[in-house]
Amino acid sequence: MSDTRLIKVNNREVEVASNLTLLQACEAAGEEIPRFCYHERLSVAGNCRMCLIEVKGGPPKPVASCAQNVRDLRPGPEGAPPELFTNTPMVKKAREGVMEFLLINHPLDCPICDQGGECDLQDQAMAYGRDGSRYEENKRAVEEKHMGPLIKTIMTRCIQCTRCVRFATEVAGVDDLGLVNRGENAEITTYLEKAVESELTGNLIDVCPVGALTSKPYAFNARPWELRKTETVDVMDAVGSNIRVDARGREVLRILPVLHEDINEEWIADKSRFIWDGLKRQRLDQPYIRKDGKLVPASWDEAFKLAAEKLSNTTSDKVAAIVGDLVPTEAVKALKDLMTALGSPNMDCRQDGAAIGGGDRRSYLFNSGIAGLENADAILLVGTNPRAEAPMINARLRKIWLNKLGVKIGLIGEQKDLSYEYEYLGAGPDSLSALANGEGDFAAVLKDAKNPAIIVGMGALTRNDGAAILAQVATFAAQIGAVREDWNGFNVLQTAAGRVGALDLGFLPGEGGKDFAGILDGAQSGDIEVVYSLGADECDTSKMRDAFVIYQGSHGDAGARYADVIFPAAAYTEQNAIFVNTEGRAQLATRASFPPGEAREDWAIIRAFSDHLGKTLPYDDMFALRQAMLEEAPTMGRIDQIGGNGTAFDVNAVGVAGSVDSASLVSPIQDYYLTNPIARASKTMAECSSVMSGSGKIAAE
Repeated sequence: MSDTRLIKVNNREVEVASNLTLLQACEAAGEEIPRFCYHERLSVAGNCRMCLIEVKGGPPKPVASCAQNVRDLRPGPEGAPPELFTNTPMVKKAREGVMEFLLINHPLDCPICDQGGECDLQDQAMAYGRDGSRYEENKRAVEEKHMGPLIKTIMTRCIQCTRCVRFATEVAGVDDLGLVNRGENAEITTYLEKAVESELTGNLIDVCPVGALTSKPYAFNARPWELRKTETVDVMDAVGSNIRVDARGREVLRILPVLHEDINEEWIADKSRFIWDGLKRQRLDQPYIRKDGKLVPASWDEAFKLAAEKLSNTTSDKVAAIVGDLVPTEAVKALKDLMTALGSPNMDCRQDGAAIGGGDRRSYLFNSGIAGLENADAILLVGTNPRAEAPMINARLRKIWLNKLGVKIGLIGEQKDLSYEYEYLGAGPDSLSALANGEGDFAAVLKDAKNPAIIVGMGALTRNDGAAILAQVATFAAQIGAVREDWNGFNVLQTAAGRVGALDLGFLPGEGGKDFAGILDGAQSGDIEVVYSLGADECDTSKMRDAFVIYQGSHGDAGARYADVIFPAAAYTEQNAIFVNTEGRAQLATRASFPPGEAREDWAIIRAFSDHLGKTLPYDDMFALRQAMLEEAPTMGRIDQIGGNGTAFDVNAVGVAGSVDSASLVSPIQDYYLTNPIARASKTMAECSSVMSGSGKIAAE
């Protein structure tokens, strides 16, 4: 049977793939087909009947176009192509009838429904429905359901399309939702009135075609036509999900996913979606300086003057700079140039102490690519819990496990519920050594695999023996053929959005310079007198209490606690920037709103500060800064591209050989919802952490 087939849609011939549904074939021919239950990424349910069309030569009744394939069509007389019609009187009458049935029990509360203006039912009732109703009986009502702190339910609006049930079961991998009862009593429920325990629950709002499931934090805040919509990049993890930030004035009111097949498809994780209330709480909106042990508001001039005076009176070997997880590449470049101008080699961006960076950038990248992972036929996870560290990569792993027969996944590290089955191989590096020695069934699986992939996480690399474990993983990758000219399955899963960009720019200790731990210890012992902390909040900041700390960041979090001077900076939605994700893909983030008060863009603060130091940086605008950045790291000019390294990758040169401790590999992210200053300022994230902590799946045990 050929892969394509000639058919006629509304008397127009079109050639389509034979495995398409009739709905997809009609859309390929340019005809719009209404639907409620059908979704491209979910299994076919065929239960809303809105997609009815007429098939010539078929049964004398409309056909549900989502549930029949092109290959099932019978040819016409004398081998004529099969004919489909989407606009005949029969189809029009059938669709009007279906819509009338759907609206029988649907409440007329569009004026107060959060889905108003974005509702499939509204749009299709206007386009395909009747102009009146013949229904006079009482409407049925359904009790509201408890689905956790993120989802608001008004289940009387539900049309039983079951998209939410299929998403939860197939994509999220949780069995918390289902359809119970039959006929008029059918309803979607969580069975036991408990929160849906998944890090992808916000996507239930997107797949719901009516207002039955809406966003609880966003409820009654705004109408879609009031909002200014900006497409940008998420920084809650290192995946770089594409998002749309909806703002009104200076306030961000909603974050939604943007389609990107190679990264997040059309989903985003809950932290990415619901973080927005943290953008307006605990913000630093003016400079501060410490007087008599207390932080007091100051002008920019006073703050710059005090910081510059202290730096000028300190020798360069006693000055250090550290960079946090959410910092854009432009700010990293500016700070690196400033430290170089001051003559200090003490700088580092690895605040978790990860043993990565330097040399070939493929030694710290997710080399197969997120979408490329689908080509793997055996996957080994080492020291990572992708469900908490990178939910969109975990969703991709579940997709591979579901759709690709025979794919086996193995795990060395913490035994957690990852939403798919895997073979648990052990808790510590000893299990990796056993695999390398060919022990166990999984060693044979990896060896026989055509495209084996290894994903090593920060649970393995942030330990004291991280460099040795990385070398061991890299050697094993070479041993099983995971790194070849046509396939690179050696993957490092980063957890920080700004880390890869900072490593690409070489924000690492110079000759004789101290690393992150050395800087903190030096600040404690007096070897380091001044620390420029650029958004570093996920470290033991109390060690810096005796040093003079210049903190630049957006929130009054851990980093600001012991600061002597505070420069208020813009958050990720408030500045144009480049972020590089874990694959090494440079992406443009766009400003969606302006920072509060006197806060400014990160790079602009460092550039202005350099003037006060008498070490003026050689760029006055973003364009000049990016030009300088591209000279140092040309990969940042290849926007939305991965790969491009023409040279051979010497995987045996990755890491540093050494002895390995047998202690268990533990993921550094123990509470998925509270991993950065914006998350900790968010009331919604605090609620999620509290509700989900009992499950131990994605929050603290």
